[in-house]
Amino acid sequence: MINSGKLTIFAMSFMKNLMYINKANDFALDVGAEVWHPMVSVIHFDELGEIPHTLNKMGVYAIFVQDNFPTEPTYGMGGYDTSKGSLTAASPGQIIGKADNGHREVYHGWALLFDPEFMRGTVFEQRLTDYHFFSYNVNEALHTTQGEKQVLWQLIERIRIFISHREQTALTDRIVQDYIVLVCDYCLLFYQRQFQTSSAQKSDLLARFHKVLSDYYERQLQHRYGVPSVKYCASELCLSPSYFGDVVRNATGDSPTRIIQHFLIDRAKSLMIGGMTVSQVADELGFEYPQHFTRYFKKHEGMTPSDYVASMRKQ
Repeated sequence: MINSGKLTIFAMSFMKNLMYINKANDFALDVGAEVWHPMVSVIHFDELGEIPHTLNKMGVYAIFVQDNFPTEPTYGMGGYDTSKGSLTAASPGQIIGKADNGHREVYHGWALLFDPEFMRGTVFEQRLTDYHFFSYNVNEALHTTQGEKQVLWQLIERIRIFISHREQTALTDRIVQDYIVLVCDYCLLFYQRQFQTSSAQKSDLLARFHKVLSDYYERQLQHRYGVPSVKYCASELCLSPSYFGDVVRNATGDSPTRIIQHFLIDRAKSLMIGGMTVSQVADELGFEYPQHFTRYFKKHEGMTPSDYVASMRKQ
């Protein structure tokens, strides 16, 4: 049983160690980097020397493209491995980094941070639903190739050169916004490369996905939680829903939701052919009411469960 007192102490300690990055330049000011723009920050870690660890509660968007990261860093309450150098992205509300333990490290690479308000009403907002990497768990970091890393470093460096040599105007801001969108588009492109896994890896993911669904019913979880969700399946596979969705779509052409639908419909057909009533099948699958199952089945099959059973009996 969880000790609520210890949990409260842990939570208080965890929150006490947080550094709040409410503005793009808060992180730069903390590590001693120069500030060039009120709403955009570009940091070249190679210029900073040794810096302390920080556990950061993000109020801004951030992209880190580095050769090295803190050992055993944190995303929320979990860890992730970025020992090989990679790209990680964060959005407002996320917790990333590592609590200060008194040690200082030298990092190599670049960081780009920008306030949400700076990108308000821009193409970035329109494409944010495509930039799923901002909601990936950080253990799903992009392991960049050397060429990909150089492209991103050069783009981020260009932003710094531009904002450090130009007076801020509406026009220069628009150019910086376009640069940020370009960086994000390249991140999206490079993640798609990472999703191009081998056939064996794709088959393994699908096999594990189907096992999660089968185990869900084997453990009778539908009677506690209803039909399985994408969020549940992603969690069982140690992936964020966004990353899980992108990997599955890339491997199959279908969304996780569609695969769950196929699984439920196939299971429903087998149960009905096996002699269960519509009410029994609805309960067995985790639907709250039989009519919910009937609507669900008709939506995907174009006929009611009863009509399906009747058509099978005629064959």
